[in-house]
Amino acid sequence: MKFTNPDCLNCSSRAHSLMSCCRASELSHLSETKSCFAYKKGQMIFHEGGKPTGLYCINSGKIKIGKLGSDGKEQIVRLAKPGDLIGYRALMADTNYSASAVALEDAVICFIPRSQFLELISQNVEFAGGLMKLISNALGEAEERMVQMAYKPVRERLAEALLLLQKTYQEREGDDQFTISISREDLASIVGTAKETTIRLLSEFKDEGLISAKGSSITILDQEKLYKISHMYD
Repeated sequence: MKFTNPDCLNCSSRAHSLMSCCRASELSHLSETKSCFAYKKGQMIFHEGGKPTGLYCINSGKIKIGKLGSDGKEQIVRLAKPGDLIGYRALMADTNYSASAVALEDAVICFIPRSQFLELISQNVEFAGGLMKLISNALGEAEERMVQMAYKPVRERLAEALLLLQKTYQEREGDDQFTISISREDLASIVGTAKETTIRLLSEFKDEGLISAKGSSITILDQEKLYKISHMYD
């Protein structure tokens, strides 16, 4: 996979990233010290149990963060998009990764060495504050997900998963329809159920006119009804 190393100052994803807090001089230094890597679909970026040595910033592509359960099945705990940082919690806590990161499609990711990351925290108050907000939001999302998994039926969780995919990856807000290519295994791992159950419920959603599907692609046709289903037991 050929690519040109992204320049931090001119990165199109920076406006939607914590890196927007960095000054021009800091971005220039980052461009000189970082490494950039191309990942193919399905390739692992870091693995659960590994030791972090730096921070990953997504330039392009979709990434899933997942954990393996005691039964060997994957549970996707987060979805990441261009501009997002991944691996920061383990780096901050100086612990091993608690989950693995895998490319859902071909991706280009920048790697910022630990020393450079810690330097940014100590010298840039806005960056440090933004990082704290990022960690706080992630904690809140994790708590909300625990409640959903414990109390919401699978049908409601599937509707919520489809809306989460739309919220994360829709390029232009306000578009009437949203289409994404995702394997049924990955979708089931987001919902926290079996692949067969996911396929059956998707078929029901299709019959109800909520979505259309062709191959691995899913198109959301009725966002409002999916929202009502996802909040039926709130």
